[in-house]
Amino acid sequence: MAVHRSGPLKQQNKAHKGGRHRGRGSAQRDGKGRLALKTLSKKVRKDLSKVDQRHRASQLRRQKKEAVLAEKRQLGSKDGPPHQILVVPLHNRISLPEVFRLLQDRDTGTVHLNEWGSTHSFMLLCPRLKHRWFFTSARPGDLHTVLDMAKVADTILFLLDPLEGWDSTGDYCLSCLFAQGLPTYTLAVQGVSGFPLKKQTDVRKKLSKAVEKRFPDDKLLLLDTQQEAGMLLRQLANQKQRHLAFRDRHAYLFAHAADFVPSEENNLVGTLKISGYVRGQALNVNSLLHIIGHGDFQMKQIDAPMDPFPLNPRVIKSPKDPGMAMEICATDAVADMEEDLKVLMKADPDRQESLQTEVIPDPMEGEQTWPTEEELSEANDLLKESSKVVKKVPKGTSSYQAEWILDEDGESGGEGDEYDDIEHEDFMEEESQDEGSEKEEEEECETVTIGESVRDDLYDEKVDEEAEGKMLEKYKQERLEEMFPDEVDTPRDVAARIRLVNKSKINQFQKYRGLKSFRTSPWDPKENLPQDYARIFQFQNFINTRRRIFKEIEEKEVEGAEVGWYVTLHVSEVPVSVVEHFKRGAPLIAFSLLPHEQKMSVLNMVVSRHPGNTEPVKAKEQLIFHCGFRRFRASPLFSQHTAADKHKFQRFLTADLALVVTVYAPITFPPASVMLFKQNSNGMHSLIATGHLLSVDPDRMVIKRVVLSGHPFKIFTKMAVVRYMFFNRGTHGHMKCSFDGKLKSQDTVLMNLYKRVFPKWTYDPYVPEPVPWVKSEISSTVPEMDME
Repeated sequence: MAVHRSGPLKQQNKAHKGGRHRGRGSAQRDGKGRLALKTLSKKVRKDLSKVDQRHRASQLRRQKKEAVLAEKRQLGSKDGPPHQILVVPLHNRISLPEVFRLLQDRDTGTVHLNEWGSTHSFMLLCPRLKHRWFFTSARPGDLHTVLDMAKVADTILFLLDPLEGWDSTGDYCLSCLFAQGLPTYTLAVQGVSGFPLKKQTDVRKKLSKAVEKRFPDDKLLLLDTQQEAGMLLRQLANQKQRHLAFRDRHAYLFAHAADFVPSEENNLVGTLKISGYVRGQALNVNSLLHIIGHGDFQMKQIDAPMDPFPLNPRVIKSPKDPGMAMEICATDAVADMEEDLKVLMKADPDRQESLQTEVIPDPMEGEQTWPTEEELSEANDLLKESSKVVKKVPKGTSSYQAEWILDEDGESGGEGDEYDDIEHEDFMEEESQDEGSEKEEEEECETVTIGESVRDDLYDEKVDEEAEGKMLEKYKQERLEEMFPDEVDTPRDVAARIRLVNKSKINQFQKYRGLKSFRTSPWDPKENLPQDYARIFQFQNFINTRRRIFKEIEEKEVEGAEVGWYVTLHVSEVPVSVVEHFKRGAPLIAFSLLPHEQKMSVLNMVVSRHPGNTEPVKAKEQLIFHCGFRRFRASPLFSQHTAADKHKFQRFLTADLALVVTVYAPITFPPASVMLFKQNSNGMHSLIATGHLLSVDPDRMVIKRVVLSGHPFKIFTKMAVVRYMFFNRGTHGHMKCSFDGKLKSQDTVLMNLYKRVFPKWTYDPYVPEPVPWVKSEISSTVPEMDME
């Protein structure tokens, strides 16, 4: 009987490997309840059913909704601070007194007028709506007032013109406010009722379309009658609040009243008493206080007087003059405040934050020093001695020719690198292949000592320097259109290695170095630090410190004045100019500082060029900074915004990409908005860049690059003599170079040199008041609508 035999194409299955593997159940039994390390390091997440998941999501939504409602109820209530409204007219045709007349309706509530200088404000108390508002105003041309009051305002009320919306001054004001960060805002239009009834709808439609660029999804409210003013107040009271990150973690206060008590030793310095409502966070007397535009100060004590503007005041009506009710109410409040004054908290010297901003360096430490002139000259002499090489060369060979002859290990004794065997034939005769002629060659050779000074003095004495200079100018003109970035010229009358202090136009290359790779080559961030680095503070881990401070703000209860309390702060060692500035009409705004925020360090900010400014801005040029709630002057460095450990220095603020600005400034914890201004010759401040705070990191390395260019003079495939890169008395700057590829006569030789640069210590916390911004001849960005 025939037996079937499988062919070579039969499928061969693997045999079952029993016993080598085990299932999940057997593994759990053998483990006896032990868990893997990865599982133990994380929280055990329970798998919720779909019903539980929906229930949990519903709870989270309910909690968020309750938090929003609680915030609405507290703002402007009897237990919370008044709802502060900043009114900003965006066009010069808007009548601000008419708007205030509509809002000061006695049928709505009680009005308390307050006026100092050019800033008008009033308090509106409405028991029927259980709300109180504090209205202030600022003109768009007064830049500092608008920006400072926007930092503490709960809502900004923008007043628009029915035809143009805003003019050029209003457009510039909006650009600054958007860059700083807008709180809650509302748009109102004044003057629509002046148009015919049939045209009013078209006016509103065209205006809504025109303002879509700035406010895409916002509604326009009318403000021409008392009824429309009442609707506006309800909108302001029920509006959801937007938060600004840089102020939510600080306690801040807008001064309703200020008093100055001079000290006994000096009348120019004394104690400043600031009265106002606490906002943001609870205020501790041991923390430092920053008064915008004036600096950092310490507090001595906090008083808790009676609230001068209660929601349900005791009003004595006068039958003759109904306006007398407000005056009597205010007088009674002041009298009660003096009688019921309570000291809430006094400063503890052991727990109070210090005003120290800089580290006092110890000159005896000598951690980092730069070599002296004697040490440099001694090192130069040693370098010359070590550069002398003894080698065997054929008889009659000059010292210059000996430089091009390779040793047995394939290296030249001079500045050049390795050459090919073919290139050797251009400089020396071929070696004999006969082993018997070795002794004859040794007799024909002689020993030559090559020194640097000999090589420099004897090289090509007949070179025409005038012709060389003319040729150099031709090559410069040929390459003018290219303008290779970072390219500089080597000084012709001074050696490039000599550092000149008095001639700023000549580049000194003594501190520069070459890098094989700018991205991967190592560079120690603690190397050759300037003396100013001994004055600053640095965190061991800035991110962890920031996270810890923010967590304490959220979880730890602060002892002091709670949010919504009306308090009086006693600020010590304040110059009298602060209260004089306040009496002239400028707002007085104070922010409490978090730990370490008074100390100096290196701040890095990411900024982008503002499209409205096209003037060139050079690095190390003095600029005006608005960083969070601070305002100061400094001379920054510009560098590329990359993820590497080294960042290339930029000489100008470019318009096509974001750059990092580096300055010495007080520590500020991000997030915080950043604006850069430049003071013009007429005193006005021009917005040149906007961005945000990146980090506080002195170890961020900004590397400056210079590119030296030369032209090949003699080319030998991968080797060439390059001129015009250096200028030396002996060799006229001609040097031998080797390349990893073939060189052509039209090629240009470039050498990259690098050094680390640091910002200048030009920090100045006092910024002069800018000249009010005036409307230019340029038309508004919102086109005027033809209603004929």
